[in-house]
Amino acid sequence: MRVEEVDLLNSKKPRHIAIIMDGNGRWAVARRLPRALGHQAGVKAVRKIVEYCAKENIEVLTLFAFSSENWRRPKDEVSLLMKLFLTTLQSEINRLDRNNVRVHFIGDRSAFPEKLQQKIVEGENKTRQNNGLNLVIAANYGGHWDIQQAMKSVAESVLSGEMQVSDISEEVIRSRLSIPSLPDPDLFIRTGGEKRISNFLLWQLAYTEFYFTDELWPDFSQTSLKNAIEDFATRQRRFGHTGEQIKKLTH
Repeated sequence: MRVEEVDLLNSKKPRHIAIIMDGNGRWAVARRLPRALGHQAGVKAVRKIVEYCAKENIEVLTLFAFSSENWRRPKDEVSLLMKLFLTTLQSEINRLDRNNVRVHFIGDRSAFPEKLQQKIVEGENKTRQNNGLNLVIAANYGGHWDIQQAMKSVAESVLSGEMQVSDISEEVIRSRLSIPSLPDPDLFIRTGGEKRISNFLLWQLAYTEFYFTDELWPDFSQTSLKNAIEDFATRQRRFGHTGEQIKKLTH
């Protein structure tokens, strides 16, 4: 077992939390409100969760903001999401920077409006020197896309003679994926009652602990996250070993 895996076994607090923020639209519909207000309420929930993770010294928080499949939604809703994404970036980056949060964006940003792409780059550059919470925003992201672009990169290296096929390892592939410098998620949370990962971080979630809740995202509070972390602390992570082996390794 690798040293970092032993460290993970001994930790009762996740270094990296990944969340699918599901239920904004249903939250609004249940209150007979426009779906747009559900997404706006979701942004407020994001702020609270980011604040909690920064306060509790969580190393990485990854949020699934917009999947590569979300383009299939009604055009007016997609347009609204793009506008909300832009206005949120404009209003939140300074706050995040003041709180020592470093922002990363993963996904195919080329499909976004030029102004949004510009704000994404500005946000990354503005917070690049921060060394507190790493906030990863997955936007126009899909796990299939992530692995595909990594494989293309590896193939190009082989064709150029930079490496041989025999040199391809898990670590080589990992190095070509999104956020290669950050640890894989320890805890994955999905709100809204659905129990699937929806093409999110397919490679990175291999040994992640899953936590599903019926709470809709706008209702997901700091207390909700604390409960999820406490549930995580009760899990025995084995990484393919037996329970008896783990007891020896952690004592």
